Amino acid sequence: MKLIFKIFPLILLSAFTLLAFKTQTKSTNVKCMIQMTNYTGEGAYVVISLINPDGKYEETLYVQGKDSEWYSEIPDWWKFYGKRRANIDAISGATISGGERTISVVKIANDKIDSGYNIRFETAVEDQEYYTDDVQFELTSKSIKNKVEGKGFIRYIRMLPQ
Repeated sequence: MKLIFKIFPLILLSAFTLLAFKTQTKSTNVKCMIQMTNYTGEGAYVVISLINPDGKYEETLYVQGKDSEWYSEIPDWWKFYGKRRANIDAISGATISGGERTISVVKIANDKIDSGYNIRFETAVEDQEYYTDDVQFELTSKSIKNKVEGKGFIRYIRMLPQ
């Protein structure tokens, strides 16, 4: 009986310790090059989002453009982000202008690849168009190594897992 009273607290402590440490999801860093079309006007805000299999926003992976007062000009993403206002770690400095290119690194959870998720690139330029899905494609092992053409301000994106 005394042995049970000595062992039980150790078992209980071990169980709490195991439950306290959440398993980290493994992820892949993906280098993403965005080449813009030769448009005139202000720099574009670009938002890269993870879209779940139901077509809903799940996570903001990257925001190109740091002036948050203009985020509401990206209306579909703003409906998601504006409600949650989660901190976005992946905000770069300046917007990206016509003809320019930028390279960023996004972190994608491995369990989202080949699972029906999509990557969406939204673009908006002051006093010009807004493209909800300037570039959007299914997130697969093959697609994250491809060049994908844009429909709006983005000429193409090229991704490369690191």
